[in-house]
Amino acid sequence: MFIMIKNKTFHRLPVCGGSRESNRNTLLVASDSRESTRLHVSQRRKLTSLSDSFKEMAALYVSPHPDDFRSLLALVAAEFCCSRPQTLTEEPPASLNARSRPTLVLGGQEGHTVLSGASAVSWYLADQGKRAGVDTKQQSQVWQWLSFADNELTPVSCAVVFPLMGVTGLDRKLQQSSRAELIRVLKVLDRALEPRTFLVGESITLADMAVATAVLLPFKYALEPSDRKVLINVTRWFTTCTNQPQFLKVLGKITLCEKMMPVTPTTNPPANATANASPDGEPTDATANGPPKTESQLKKEAKKKEKLEKFQQKKEMEAKKKTKPSTEKKAKPEKKELEVISYNAPTAPGEKKDIISPLPDSYSPQYVEAAWYSWWEKQGFFKPEYGRESISDPNPRGVFMMCIPPPNVTGSLHLGHALTNAIQDSLTRWHRMRGETTLWNPGCDHAGIATQVVVEKKLKRERGMSRHDLGRENFIQEVWKWKNEKGDRIYHQLKKLGSSLDWDRACFTMDPKLSYAVQEAFIRMHDEGVIYRSKRLVNWSCSLNSAISDIEVDKKELTGRTLLPVPGYKEKVEFGVLVSFAYKVDGSDEEVIVATTRIETMLGDTAVAVHPDDSRYQHLKGKMVLHPFCDRKMPIVFDDFVDMSFGTGAVKITPAHDHNDYEVGERHNLAFINILDENGLLINVPPPFLGTKRFEARKTVLQALKDRGQFIEIKDNPMVVPVCSRSKDIVEPLLKPQWYVNCTDMGKQAADAVREGQLKIIPDLHLKTWFNWLDNIRDWCISRQLWWGHRIPAYFITVSDASVKPGEDMDGHYWVSGNSEEEAREKAAKRFNVSADKITLRQDEDVLDTWFSSGIFPFSIFGWPNETQDLNVFYPGTLLETGHDILFFWVARMVMMGLKLTGKLPFKEVYLHAVVRDAHGRKMSKSLGNVIDPLDVITGISLEGLHALLTDSNLDPLEVEKAKQGQSFDYPNGIPECGTDALRFALCAYTSQGRDINLDVNRILGYRHFCNKLWNAVKFAMKTLGDDFVPSEKAQLCGEESVSDRWILSRLSAAVGVCDTGFKTYEFPTITTAIYNFWLYELCDVYLESVKPVFSKSEEDSTGQRLRLVCRQTLYTCLEVGLRLLSPVMPFVSEELYQRLPRRRPQSDPPSICVTPYPDTEEFCWHSAEVDRDMEFVMTVIKTIRSLRSDYNMNKTKADCYLQCVDSATVSLVQKYSLQIQTLTYSQAVITLTANQPVPGGCAVAIASDRCTVNLMLKGLIDVEKEVAKLMTKKGDLEKQIEKLREKMAKSDYKEKVPVKVQVQDAEKLRQSQTELENVKEAVDNFRNMM
Repeated sequence: MFIMIKNKTFHRLPVCGGSRESNRNTLLVASDSRESTRLHVSQRRKLTSLSDSFKEMAALYVSPHPDDFRSLLALVAAEFCCSRPQTLTEEPPASLNARSRPTLVLGGQEGHTVLSGASAVSWYLADQGKRAGVDTKQQSQVWQWLSFADNELTPVSCAVVFPLMGVTGLDRKLQQSSRAELIRVLKVLDRALEPRTFLVGESITLADMAVATAVLLPFKYALEPSDRKVLINVTRWFTTCTNQPQFLKVLGKITLCEKMMPVTPTTNPPANATANASPDGEPTDATANGPPKTESQLKKEAKKKEKLEKFQQKKEMEAKKKTKPSTEKKAKPEKKELEVISYNAPTAPGEKKDIISPLPDSYSPQYVEAAWYSWWEKQGFFKPEYGRESISDPNPRGVFMMCIPPPNVTGSLHLGHALTNAIQDSLTRWHRMRGETTLWNPGCDHAGIATQVVVEKKLKRERGMSRHDLGRENFIQEVWKWKNEKGDRIYHQLKKLGSSLDWDRACFTMDPKLSYAVQEAFIRMHDEGVIYRSKRLVNWSCSLNSAISDIEVDKKELTGRTLLPVPGYKEKVEFGVLVSFAYKVDGSDEEVIVATTRIETMLGDTAVAVHPDDSRYQHLKGKMVLHPFCDRKMPIVFDDFVDMSFGTGAVKITPAHDHNDYEVGERHNLAFINILDENGLLINVPPPFLGTKRFEARKTVLQALKDRGQFIEIKDNPMVVPVCSRSKDIVEPLLKPQWYVNCTDMGKQAADAVREGQLKIIPDLHLKTWFNWLDNIRDWCISRQLWWGHRIPAYFITVSDASVKPGEDMDGHYWVSGNSEEEAREKAAKRFNVSADKITLRQDEDVLDTWFSSGIFPFSIFGWPNETQDLNVFYPGTLLETGHDILFFWVARMVMMGLKLTGKLPFKEVYLHAVVRDAHGRKMSKSLGNVIDPLDVITGISLEGLHALLTDSNLDPLEVEKAKQGQSFDYPNGIPECGTDALRFALCAYTSQGRDINLDVNRILGYRHFCNKLWNAVKFAMKTLGDDFVPSEKAQLCGEESVSDRWILSRLSAAVGVCDTGFKTYEFPTITTAIYNFWLYELCDVYLESVKPVFSKSEEDSTGQRLRLVCRQTLYTCLEVGLRLLSPVMPFVSEELYQRLPRRRPQSDPPSICVTPYPDTEEFCWHSAEVDRDMEFVMTVIKTIRSLRSDYNMNKTKADCYLQCVDSATVSLVQKYSLQIQTLTYSQAVITLTANQPVPGGCAVAIASDRCTVNLMLKGLIDVEKEVAKLMTKKGDLEKQIEKLREKMAKSDYKEKVPVKVQVQDAEKLRQSQTELENVKEAVDNFRNMM
């Protein structure tokens, strides 16, 4: 074996002048650093899959230059190995074809492996030393830092240092700019190292080795003390690394730069390169830093040297042979690129595509997907009215209605949308093809917060204005303007996915129809008292100045001290620490120690809580503690919620700023002191804290506690930080008057609907979550402090009458709701029994939570509360299909509000699909570079294009670099054009119930190849059918079908049954597998191949003609029904191919496959278990024959095949299928034999089953003597290998000295060799019998 894994082209820059041959003191610099370090994923796997211990011989070739950081990296990595390779400072032999150092040569019995280049060598060595990451996650992080070293650090480091070393000419201007860039990159590294000791994990890894050696030269020659003071974390980390024993052994003691100036080049080799090499590169008797070697060590090294010399001689001989003229083998044709073919026939939008022109030679998504969608839409195929006089007319097949989960108007399609739409459209198309009155209703959500943020940023960017500068009305006009310009983008994307939505019924949640429904829903629920006003803690975003819902809060888990960016703060803010401090007990010298992760909130403390059973605090009942910064006395309360075992068992209570503390405050009637305003500034606190920003106050409070002597300690603390998903601000619990929905009764109704079987949730693994949430439901805050959205139709009442006392904001009696101010005034006048002119109203400024309008979406889209035809026909709906991540936020609320406002469930079933993850199982995240736009999968995109999308995003530079590395790792050649059909098919194939989806783009590409197979099969079949073929009016058996016809029709019927059941039970992988297997493995691989002789025979007798006619009818049935089975999942390619087929009834058949009946088991009832069983046996025989032919390399030679059967029934069965066996095995003849009949000599034998033995005639077809000679050579090699292994394993100290893992490998190698030897002996005996 000879494997070369190497970096791209390198420049060698002479240090002291001279040519490459004469000067060994050279430095390696990659000409393209991005290309130089990116190993293909398969190469990385190859590196990590090499032997865990070094082979019998390992030689590491490095540069002797002391500042060649790439060689130094390899040497440091080698120090971490349990068994170091031999180090050589000479150039690698030319025969190795290793153009750069470091180069690692691994040798063994079966050949040699050569690794060339710093990345490959250091990765292998680090992996040997267990320093490449303990798991796949860490390995990925290590690889990213390795790339960061090459891509970011190496170029600027060399640009700064090489002029100082005389390697390149000095351009001061260029050097200064390079130095500034170096400092910038190191500051990025400094921020990354702020919370860490090492780059990955808790110990040194290859990441530290690579980055440390990349910055070695700057630290030695360029970074002055003032620079190091700025880069405090990098300097700390670099010093830590270089003082490790392994670094010291290679680098020696590093002297840091005092002043940047030109340096005198040295020629001394690296510290440990001299350890076992003399100046001329030859091994010496002792190491430079260790004791003299023993006699056995010297013998071992001499043996290694001898083997290495033999190996080099062998390779040189091979190289000479290669230079001799030889007969060149015919070069293999290059793998054909995926062809892109465009549809260029002039076709107006909405007109039918040209189906007269011949099909292109190969499948191309761009060609296939052109023109069809606009024709479908114009023909009205997606409307429930299609083919009906009125939707109100009863349809015996039933009604199917499903509404789309309305995507955000600001949104862009992602793979989650693609999955949702692939499933929903497949279901919709299936129901439509079944003849049901079918409606899939589109819609779009106004997305209050997201849209307002987008338009505010646009205003600021283009006009330098805020929404407050414009005013509410003008700002809302700006939002509508943006929506009308940009808001329908996602609709275009949905059309690209082939979604068969009724676009005439598309709804926007801010449309007048839906807005009226939202108002009416609020008013009815408010009048009933279900909606009420209350002052409670909400999730508050200071950046947005609004409450936000739970779904808009990201839970960021921290393992300890972490610095996080916060909007409005220049410096990062510290989280993940627990601060302990003491409260003094009033009237005594005692103190109570409490701890908090938010020390600034202690300014709002109003109590200290302890557990009632905690003996440590029993004597403090009725006592008070003193607040250190004001004259507040705070009670010590006893409450069961306190965990006695955590900390001191005493807890500070801040009722106005913590959810748990709020409930304690309610129970003990504590004061609620709000210390934060809407912008996050401190209020209701004493100076100097008053008016400071919340996280600046964090530092001030901590210092003040230290000054007063009440600070105890600060330590790391794992915690979860709530982050606003929209603004990335830290979410604060804040007391605000808001509108709430009382969910107690509605939640019980929704839970009972499922318990009683009225509503079905699929898969049922989500039932536990459903019940747990609804049985413990809390009231729902529906106020949002925004301008964009449905303004709450509630008015605060002021009565100009002395007999009516002024109202409080929190008093619900002084709030009234109405569709207009006039309606609200009349209600208010009636409530207070005064005339309307004495009523003054103030409408609430807030808008409703977006989920409120989404909650009534299933019936508001049909005109509720008005009685409409659509409402009567399509509500309640049939199904809701969505992701399980919005089970509570949307699904449960639709059920609750549907029951509350209409008295009906909004749908009968809920199908929840899984979450889409990347191929490695990671959540889709922009910072990982794994968020993929489905349109990029459909149309294809280059790696550069993927990188450009990241550059245009809002990620910070470090995250962009990480994301680029992730993209380069997963998509080194970009994403090829896969097409809509392949993407849809892949998503459905992945959708196994209850499991997340790890989406691999390569698998999607595999389904594009499946489309090409379909394409070629239909083209071949149409050619076989002929231009004059006329299909029968009905698909049915005629009784003259051959065994192949009967079998394929049985398999077709089985596929129809599986697909029917799969759609009914939402088992999408079952559907895709049935379709895939039928087309690929049964129709193409078996049936089409087996019937070729039928069409190739030239006889024109009536029997032959009839046989061909029946075969053509069978083939047509398979194509036509197979395409109909496929149509819901792959609508474009199925339509394209279906339109090319002749019709059974041209005058009455539907114009499109998407409105053609879906195949059902009543019509296709030809499934035969007996036929399937017989063919399964026959295929076993066929596979056995093929295997035998492959073993003897007879792929192009026809041979007689003798099938010896155990009984007459098997003989009869084999004879029945003899033509199929002969055709599919490329046999000369198939002869059946009974158990008593002798088999001719010269046959190779294999057992197909307990009923049949295969005998393949080889005599006269192959050169027996030549084959025996080859096998005897192989036999000798195997016997030597076995003998050597046995000798090794028989040694007395083998069990003690050889690692267990190696022993297992040796035993397995011995077993495999023995098995192979037995096979060789058997083959030799078989051949000799023929001689």
